[in-house]
Amino acid sequence: MKVAVFSTKSYDRKFLEAANTEYQHELVFLEPRLTPETCMLAAGSQAVCAFVNDQLDAKTLTGLASQGIKLIALRSAGFNNVDIGKATELGMTVVRVPAYSPYAVAEHTIGLILTLNRRIHRAYARIREGNFSLDGLLGFDLHGKTIGIIGTGKIGTLVAQILKAFGCKLVAYDNSPSSRLCQELEVEYVSLPQLLATADIISLHCPLIPDTYHLINAETIAQMKTGVMLINTSRGALIDTKAVINGLKSGKIGYLGLDVYEQEGDLFFEDFSNTVIQDDLFERLLTFPNVLITGHQAFFTVDALNSIAKTTLANISDFERGICPNRVKAEIAPTNH
Repeated sequence: MKVAVFSTKSYDRKFLEAANTEYQHELVFLEPRLTPETCMLAAGSQAVCAFVNDQLDAKTLTGLASQGIKLIALRSAGFNNVDIGKATELGMTVVRVPAYSPYAVAEHTIGLILTLNRRIHRAYARIREGNFSLDGLLGFDLHGKTIGIIGTGKIGTLVAQILKAFGCKLVAYDNSPSSRLCQELEVEYVSLPQLLATADIISLHCPLIPDTYHLINAETIAQMKTGVMLINTSRGALIDTKAVINGLKSGKIGYLGLDVYEQEGDLFFEDFSNTVIQDDLFERLLTFPNVLITGHQAFFTVDALNSIAKTTLANISDFERGICPNRVKAEIAPTNH
C-alpha cells in the first residue's frame, strides 16, 4: 500500500524503513505537518501515517477523503487530534499504536521528578561555569512522600511501581480503576479532591477527552498543597497554562515538570533556536527557575520507536487483509497515553 508519512523526522524514516523490510509498503516521507493546507501532498496514496501534532480535523479529513484516502494510521496511542466522528462519517478507518513502551514514558516521568527535586539541570549548568556553591539546590527525600497519580493505565501503574521502590505513599484517582498491580502495590484510590489535598507530587497519566480537558485549572490548583510538584507527561491540554502560571507565581505550585504543552503543535519537534518564539505563555513558563520542560520526548527510546514502527506497519497490513484489531471506534475513548 502507498502511504504518505507526515511529520517525518530522520529517526521516523530510519525506524519505519527498517521495519518495512518485512511489510514492503510504499512509504512516501513528508516533512510537513498534516493540516488542511498540506493534505493534498497525500495525492496518489491510499493511506496517511500521522503523528501527535498532525491536524486531523473535519477539514483535513474531508480533503484526504476527496483523494480516496481510506486509512489513517497513527504512530501514537492517543488520538485526541483526530475527529473520529467525521472519519467514520467519511468511511475512513483510524488505527493506532495502543502500546509501544509504557516504560519509556514512566521512566521519563521519574526523571523529571528527580531532576526538579534535586535541581540536577541547574547544578549541571552551574558546575560547567565553575560554580560549586550548593545554595539554591536543596531538595527533599522522596521516601515517605505522598504521590498522587491521576490515571492508572499502563504508564500510571508503572510510575506507581517505580515510586513504590522509593518508599513513597501512593494515592490514585481513576474513573475506572482496574489495575491489579496497583492493588498489589497498595495504591489507595481516592476522590480527586482528596488526592489534590494530600499529594506532595501529582503526576498526570490520563487521556485527553472532554472530561479531562483543563483538569488542572484554577479551582483544582486551589485544592492542592502549597509547594506541590506537578508533572505532566500525558497530554498538554490536561493543564490550563494560565492557571498554572498563576499557581507558580503564588507559590502554590512549587515545581512544574512538563513533557507536553497544550499549544505544542506550533513548537515541538522543530528547531527555533534562532527564532523569536511568539508564544507568550510558553515563554513565561521558561522564566521560572522551578519549571522544567522537555519537548515531548518521553516516548523517545530505541525500544519505543521500534515498537511504534512495527505496529504502525502491521496495522496497515491488517487493514489490507480486512482486519483492524487496533481500530479506533467513534464510541470509545483512549485508555492510556
